Amino acid sequence: MMQKNMTGWLQDMLTATPKQTLPILGFPAVQALGVSVEALVADSHLQADAMVWIASHTSTAAALSLMDLSVEAECFGASVRMSKDEVPTVVGRLIQDEDDANALAIPAVGSGRSGRSVEAVAEAVKRVTDKPVLAGMIGPFSLAARLFDVSEIMMDCYDEPDMVHTVLEKCTAFLIAYAKAFKEVGAGGVLMAEPVAGMLSPMLEEEFSSPYVKQIVDAVQDDNFLVIYHNCGDNTLRMVDSILTTHAAAYHFGNAIDMVEMLQKMPADVVVMGNVDPVGVLWHGTPDVVRMATTDLMEKCKGYPNFWVSSGCDIPPATPWENINAYFEAVEKFDGT
Repeated sequence: MMQKNMTGWLQDMLTATPKQTLPILGFPAVQALGVSVEALVADSHLQADAMVWIASHTSTAAALSLMDLSVEAECFGASVRMSKDEVPTVVGRLIQDEDDANALAIPAVGSGRSGRSVEAVAEAVKRVTDKPVLAGMIGPFSLAARLFDVSEIMMDCYDEPDMVHTVLEKCTAFLIAYAKAFKEVGAGGVLMAEPVAGMLSPMLEEEFSSPYVKQIVDAVQDDNFLVIYHNCGDNTLRMVDSILTTHAAAYHFGNAIDMVEMLQKMPADVVVMGNVDPVGVLWHGTPDVVRMATTDLMEKCKGYPNFWVSSGCDIPPATPWENINAYFEAVEKFDGT
């Protein structure tokens, strides 16, 4: 299998003309494929079809797998609610107390639907030959939050920190193995979503998120395999210094924050992506609204060569393709002069 220098690819994309973009785009492919979300998440071949369709019908810089953040929690035993039209969601609470945390087993990669995710990426690598293939996966604190319940883990960080760390260590071990599985089948990297960490205070994020993200980055990242860190929480502007200690190859932020303010805080040699509103603009807007919002964001950020426009988060399945196409058109037409 021929490996691509992904570090070079990332830098080349920043100077490409027209500007390149990497929106978190996967689930809207259900419209083109004529399948339900429930069918898509259950079938690795359909997932590969979705990646191939988007890669061939848009100017996205890479083929990105589904950002289904229920997969990893399901591997640990969490219950997941499926829907024909909506992205799967974790329901209930798996970890109730310290005994549950200590007894929690680290699942094998391939358990639950994780094997299908790896198979989908492996197939896409063979079928997408003109751009890299990236895998979507959850971050460690966000995974732990799905096992505890988000509101419960926030309290447990104060009341039962050792219990939270016990679960985080197990989540991180699984995520390292999961990322390595994607690497072994030829993916050029992972986009790791750590949104729940954006709800923490900077002090708690520094303790419960970034050190574990760094363990994953240290274990898998090299010139041929990148970790792109995503956080769409509204506290991210206050935790930049800690987030940067992860040494991810690039950083992706949501529309809860001002992107210019974020760029002012980030080193000039660090790639920063974001943050067109995926719901208010891309899903619920019109093509004209999408074009205007995308162009305005690029105009505001044009003074930062390390900026790469993207959606602020995962684009919902029902987002009209007229709007998605308008986004790509705006990117392609923007000349930055």
